Amino acid sequence: MAILFYSSIDDLREWRAAFERALPRQRFCFAGELPEAEIDMAVVWSPPAGLLASLTNLRLVFSLGAGVDHIFADESFPKQVPVVRVVDPGLTRQMSEYVLLQVLHHHRRMPEYAAQQRRGEWRMLPQRSPAETRVGVMGLGVLGMDAARRLRDLGFAVAGWSRTPKSEPGMECFAGKGEWQAFLGRTEILVCLLPLTEATRGILGKQAFSQLARPAEGLPGPVVINPGRGAHVREDELLAALEDGTLGGASLDVFAEEPLPADHPFWQREDVVATPHIAAATDPDFVASSIGDNLARLERGEAPGP
Repeated sequence: MAILFYSSIDDLREWRAAFERALPRQRFCFAGELPEAEIDMAVVWSPPAGLLASLTNLRLVFSLGAGVDHIFADESFPKQVPVVRVVDPGLTRQMSEYVLLQVLHHHRRMPEYAAQQRRGEWRMLPQRSPAETRVGVMGLGVLGMDAARRLRDLGFAVAGWSRTPKSEPGMECFAGKGEWQAFLGRTEILVCLLPLTEATRGILGKQAFSQLARPAEGLPGPVVINPGRGAHVREDELLAALEDGTLGGASLDVFAEEPLPADHPFWQREDVVATPHIAAATDPDFVASSIGDNLARLERGEAPGP
């Protein structure tokens, strides 16, 4: 029995140490370290196409992060192999922290104050209350709903949009294609926490940006915050929307290409907050412990769980 770990963004040394502490009796490896036939479990984030299919004795896959779309995007993945999400409560907390930080950053007009600071300009700007700022959260799964609730509790006018209908006190909920335009039309700060599917790939582009609500006269234009998946955003259309004033700003933690190329325009724009995929990170010790619990379940003949 051996466990393969693959992640394109994590510190592999940290993960090896965590697994050795939690599972000292298990063999742990990275890609290429052991014969493929000896590997029967995998812990992965965004594995390259064909990697999991090459593991002929694979019987269980653990997904790092909140979703499993990064696994099923590989058409060669053997669909009969169970996939278990590692539900790290710290991941949810971190994501909500990031969303709140970025919403408050734009709500409190920090980009404008930063520009004033560079000019040596002392000027107080009009400030709205949270109840006057309409935030829309795309995706009401575990991460999206937690962030939306925290925004609601801070007093923001929050709405959510999801594929299927949801209900939450103090929050207007929209669902499906039929309510997409209405959701955009009431939203000034748009937060994307959708899973990546063929239906959501490129969902944030020129058409969506143009339908967002315009804030009151004298305030910056609508804002897009994306800590979800880089492929949700059509980056060229977002840049064009910033240039022509359709959007007033953006906070981006995920990108079509990562690391973000050094010559990418996002680096130089004062109206863009660009962070290196740090909105939420899974804790290696928690994951290793959770996998140990699942191995014990399997040995007892029980089904694996989160």
